[in-house]
Amino acid sequence: MDNASNFINWLFNTRPGVLALVLGGIVLFMIIAFVLERKTRKIYKNHEKTEDDWDLFDDDDEDEDD
Repeated sequence: MDNASNFINWLFNTRPGVLALVLGGIVLFMIIAFVLERKTRKIYKNHEKTEDDWDLFDDDDEDEDD
């Protein structure tokens, strides 16, 4: 039980611990966003694109010469 207490103390009361907490949260939310984006893409795969649409993964093979 002392190890858990020391870890929580390190996580919330030291700079490296707080930095690890923040970076871990960023990575976690990036993974969640990536998975949800992929699922949404599979659901709406027949969406006809317009010029205002943007593509996070840039899967299109179209060449735009603007």
